[in-house]
Amino acid sequence: MGENDYLLEVKDLTTRFHTQRGVAQAVNGVSFGMLPGEILGVVGESGCGKSVTAQSIMRLIPEPPGEIEKGEILYQKKDLLTLSMAEMRKIRGDRISMIFQEPMTSLNPVKTIGKQIGEVYALHRGVSKKESLDKAISMLEKVQVPEPARRVKEFPHQLSGGMRQRVMIAMALACDPEILIADEPTTALDVTVQAQIMDLMLRLQERQKTAIMMITHDLGIIAEMATRVIVIYAGRIVESAPTRALFHETAHPYTMGLMGSVPVIGEALDEGRLTEISGMVPSLFALPEGCSFAPRCPHKTRRCKAEMPPLLKVSEDHEVRCWLCEGGVR
Repeated sequence: MGENDYLLEVKDLTTRFHTQRGVAQAVNGVSFGMLPGEILGVVGESGCGKSVTAQSIMRLIPEPPGEIEKGEILYQKKDLLTLSMAEMRKIRGDRISMIFQEPMTSLNPVKTIGKQIGEVYALHRGVSKKESLDKAISMLEKVQVPEPARRVKEFPHQLSGGMRQRVMIAMALACDPEILIADEPTTALDVTVQAQIMDLMLRLQERQKTAIMMITHDLGIIAEMATRVIVIYAGRIVESAPTRALFHETAHPYTMGLMGSVPVIGEALDEGRLTEISGMVPSLFALPEGCSFAPRCPHKTRRCKAEMPPLLKVSEDHEVRCWLCEGGVR
């Protein structure tokens, strides 16, 4: 599918934070597209720019200190960055929704669950309080919260972490959005609850055909859910490929490092420690010249330290930001 088929297209997005310490280059020329109904995985270490990219799409960057310096965010060919905040509020939560990392800090502690879900629906659909409450009960039922008619009267602190995350999903999907951005939706949940949440999102996506941007550092989640993946490092996309190609034809040294750091029972554990990527993520206040990953890369050359590589095509739908891939996969 070509560019004309994209439901959401991000072009050259650049987001900065102006602080007393200096300017943090959080997102640096990020470009990608999302197709209707697809699940796009966004992977990278903490602090690489994943969440800031999502917040920029939603126009939730606090200004100041943040600033979307340049770029376009095209939804149905309309640039969201040119809309007034009133126009953006009509889209946010309705056509494009977001699930945040921590449900306990995202939910209002002094409002009931039913009121919080119902408010979203009432705001965008202009319905009565009774209709909005009925919708809240219906959405809790959809996300498999037991006894939804009782739960709507409860407060966030009365629910478990997994239940609160289901409430966040119910709230995000109340208006049947075309795009759902899920920012680390299983953080701080135990493994069994994580699996339930992922399974729930997959079934809801299949039923409602919602396009999902799944932001995570967990490659297991990506392997299970995503159809296509972009890998971000120091605010830039370093690899972009269909999920199968990313796992079987990994090309960027950083992506290889991420793959190598996943524990494999019987291998890494026998040696007493996990494989790690040496060095540290560079400071966003002072990114190195050339490739940002060069200081940590075991394959770096003199050129890597001097010149920033562009995204190079190694196949029709596989791009890598690495000089070693010039002319094809090494």
